[in-house]
Amino acid sequence: QVHLVESGGGLVQTGGSLRLSCVASGGTFTNYAMGWFRQAPGKEREFLAAINWSGTDTFYADSVKGRFTISRDNAKNIVYLQMNGLKPEDTAVYSCAGDEGTIEVVTRTRHFYYWGQGTQVTVSS
Repeated sequence: QVHLVESGGGLVQTGGSLRLSCVASGGTFTNYAMGWFRQAPGKEREFLAAINWSGTDTFYADSVKGRFTISRDNAKNIVYLQMNGLKPEDTAVYSCAGDEGTIEVVTRTRHFYYWGQGTQVTVSS
């Protein structure tokens, strides 16, 4: 059973940056492709980015491509989401997720088996 805990959320002004972290425990981190999602009030959960087990392959939703960067440190069991150029519409609860599927599968299905509890990001105008 993999346990995921996010941190790094908070309040930031438009144009600012935040780096979210997600620490994994209870499993072999390199067995999992990892992803980031967000959900704003009244909206469906939105896929943002994914990274393969080694960190050599990444995939981004068009809505964040060029502004957000996903990365991982397998020595520390952490996946990151660097967010730059934040906008008020980026306000949401951000969650990390993990799955034993390949990055090709998870980006096609958007299905991840393990989920964190989420961290709130609020971007003020």
